[in-house]
Amino acid sequence: MIDGQAPVEVFDEIDSTILEARRRAERGEFGPVWLIARRQTAGRGRRGRAWASLEGNLLATYLFATTRPAQEIALLGFATGVAIAETMDAIIGAGRATLKWPNDVFIDGAKAAGILLDSGAMAGGGLWAALAFGVNLASAPEGLDQPTTSLRALLPPDAPAPEPLAFLAQLRPRLEAWSACTQAEGFEPLRRAWLSRAHGLGQMARVIQGEQVIEGRIAGISLRGELELGTDNGPKLIAAGDVLLPQTTG
Repeated sequence: MIDGQAPVEVFDEIDSTILEARRRAERGEFGPVWLIARRQTAGRGRRGRAWASLEGNLLATYLFATTRPAQEIALLGFATGVAIAETMDAIIGAGRATLKWPNDVFIDGAKAAGILLDSGAMAGGGLWAALAFGVNLASAPEGLDQPTTSLRALLPPDAPAPEPLAFLAQLRPRLEAWSACTQAEGFEPLRRAWLSRAHGLGQMARVIQGEQVIEGRIAGISLRGELELGTDNGPKLIAAGDVLLPQTTG
């Protein structure tokens, strides 16, 4: 699903790369193409939340068409998280980047990247999909409901922040490899790689689903990518929700 030959388009300023991907898909343009913004004026995250789009950070969306099932497309979120974490490890050292279900990358307990997927049906069959992510390279947004950090903050004072396109160039082959692995071997290899970095594994957590709150201990992720939660009423599988851990508030 990830084409290693897909071109890269860079915008000095745009409302949102994922909104641009949807506009293109709705007029029949399905890529594959990488859409990169230096600045976004209307970036968004999960559930329509605003996403702070700070210059010097990587703001990216990959638009593509596929005949693969929607469940497999959803697994690209996990592949992207692992690929981002591996790329961060190559810059700041192994073992510091962790993954919070379903779509966040943390460094030393603070959020450093977020991932979002959008998709829709094509008239001739199959789906278009937009895989979007933002990586805090030069700076991190402040005033959020959870700690944040950037790669620049973790590097020596005289070290420059990674350039967005250079970071993307390092990330792409890792993402391509995990996508190909999942397509050939199923979710299990990617699931193991994700769990080896799982943020909060074994800890108590609250999962917010609208007005409902579910409490339990994080046990893992299922073969479909659901969060496995051990509760007082037995194990539960969570397909969607916001996970709150003791050391974070979001």
